[in-house]
Amino acid sequence: MADLLDRRALNRALLARQLLLERSPLAPLDAVEHLVGMQSQAPNPPYVGLWTRLTDFAFADLAALVETRAAVRILLMRGTIHLVSARDARALRPLAQTLLDRVVKGFEDVLPEALAAARAHFAERPRSAKELREMLAERWPGHDATELARAVHYALPLVQVPPRGVWGKSGLARHTNLDTWLDGVPGEPGTLDALVLRYLGAFGPATVRDAQRWSGLTGLGAVFDRLAPRLRTFRDADGRTLYDLPDAPRPDPDTPAPVRLVPDFDNLTLSHEDRSRVITEEHRKRVFTVNGIIRPTLLVDGFVHGMWAMDAARGTATVRVMPFAPLPDADAVEAEAGRLLAAAHPAAEHAVVIEPV
Repeated sequence: MADLLDRRALNRALLARQLLLERSPLAPLDAVEHLVGMQSQAPNPPYVGLWTRLTDFAFADLAALVETRAAVRILLMRGTIHLVSARDARALRPLAQTLLDRVVKGFEDVLPEALAAARAHFAERPRSAKELREMLAERWPGHDATELARAVHYALPLVQVPPRGVWGKSGLARHTNLDTWLDGVPGEPGTLDALVLRYLGAFGPATVRDAQRWSGLTGLGAVFDRLAPRLRTFRDADGRTLYDLPDAPRPDPDTPAPVRLVPDFDNLTLSHEDRSRVITEEHRKRVFTVNGIIRPTLLVDGFVHGMWAMDAARGTATVRVMPFAPLPDADAVEAEAGRLLAAAHPAAEHAVVIEPV
């Protein structure tokens, strides 16, 4: 019978893979690739996500990667925007396309022509969603321009370009073709086998359904079956089969886990069907809103213990912590919040507020 991994063992394994058990010396782009991308539905979370995972990370490091096109923001897993390396944009987008194609049904009569027109439209210069809708409405007045634009957006590999996605800057979301943006950057489509192996390296041990939840893809059971001779199997407390890379870290469940501030939309809380390895169902309902917002979370002893928020106004940057239960070490939480403020808003006055339970 496969070895049992209880909730705490799975927690420590996940933290180690996610670079949250101890900060890693990886370069930012290497960390983004190790994590198989970072959800970037909002532009700023990946900055905090890398800060909380890496040693000596400066927010300007990631901004430079985005501005030099070494990292890009593009629709990928679960049909959401992810920050990935240029190489992974080329590797992962074809794999995600089968998921995204589900959105584009219903325009078979005009979609090929609309895609060709949109591709040329974006090649001229980055365009906003409004510009795309206006072009489509003029060319195909008999169709709902908003829905046709949505189909085009999912069918074409489009990159959201700077200044959107650069820390400290803002701008209207504009897109261009992936090939236009990465002209001359080499890359090849990946394989589902490689995707599953990378998922396990960043999120394992995991079930088939966990991998499908993370990716949005279906039918991955056949991939796991094919990879099974290369994998090690475990079982969880409910008897589910967990797959893992044989040599991946699985720390002792009693390994200390430091306080961490995890940003909104982080894949840590999104990438398993059974999320109890990091968050209880009661707390999940407070973190995950009905309109799709995933709030920033506070980790204490490796598990979600509260939420937090950061804002800057009138020369003062503030981190406000909202614990779900009394903090065993409030000083550690305050110190971590102070370090985040120093990295994110070095020129501002800093304040940390821990709200009562």
